[in-house]
Amino acid sequence: MCSLEGEEKHLASMALAVSYGNAQVSFFDISWQDVLIPMVAEFLTLKDLFNLRCCSKTAKRFAEAAFERRKDINLAGNNSHNVELAFAVLGKCCRRVENLHLARCHWLTDEYLLPLLAENRRLRVVNLNECVNITPLALQPIIIECKELRILKLSKCQWLTTGAVDALTLHHSNLVEFDISYCTAIGERCLIIFFRKLNKLNVLSLANTPSVTDQVLIQIANYCRSLEHINLVGCAAISDYGIHALTTKCQQLQSLMVHRCPNVTERVLAPLRGRLFIDRPQLGYNIPALQGHINCLYLQV
Repeated sequence: MCSLEGEEKHLASMALAVSYGNAQVSFFDISWQDVLIPMVAEFLTLKDLFNLRCCSKTAKRFAEAAFERRKDINLAGNNSHNVELAFAVLGKCCRRVENLHLARCHWLTDEYLLPLLAENRRLRVVNLNECVNITPLALQPIIIECKELRILKLSKCQWLTTGAVDALTLHHSNLVEFDISYCTAIGERCLIIFFRKLNKLNVLSLANTPSVTDQVLIQIANYCRSLEHINLVGCAAISDYGIHALTTKCQQLQSLMVHRCPNVTERVLAPLRGRLFIDRPQLGYNIPALQGHINCLYLQV
């Protein structure tokens, strides 16, 4: 029993800071780069790291070192008080971000976003859905410098122009997911040229984009043969002709969203039922609404 008590005391003393002469050993004396950051900080949320950053000068340096190696920043929907000040800290510290999720961040402006983009050229995923207070200027570093970009979401970004999409056409052909739903300033010709380069595209959302026509769908059919999911909800200019071309050539298609497309009829949809998911129930049947069935593919995070 005495031996067990002695062992417990020994373990307890090892867990506490131990003095060696005048040197005080603490948690932060463990190797940051080899142990603390990859094995501890990687499992902390951004909120945890900011809370830790407030504890001491050493904790502040540690948190900022952890930010430097951070690969994911997810502030989607976060419009809390002074969040832009926290984001400015990330802009100064982060150097290895790959996934950037800022959807619905209404405080976000070019002033806050550009410093982060200037230091992070490895971005693969950028979600700026409903970021209404930035401008096409913020897209320039993403378009020109981020050569590994694979997913770009710009839904409800009314500031997105034809010129920005033309620049994307010149610099990016490896996108696998693209969302420009509700972007009304983009022209039909611009989209026709753009989709000629995206032969790796898997997921595409063009919901409520008025410039989407049958001619645009034909270009998608001809060049985006790997397409699996497409959202055309509210695209009033498309018809059976464009849908037929799309579904004939895109053999990997799994879902087709055509709700509120008045010129798309059961004539073209009926043969597709059973082969792929269609968001619009077949006429003549009392089928409950199927909303949410594949929302995971189109959720604007």
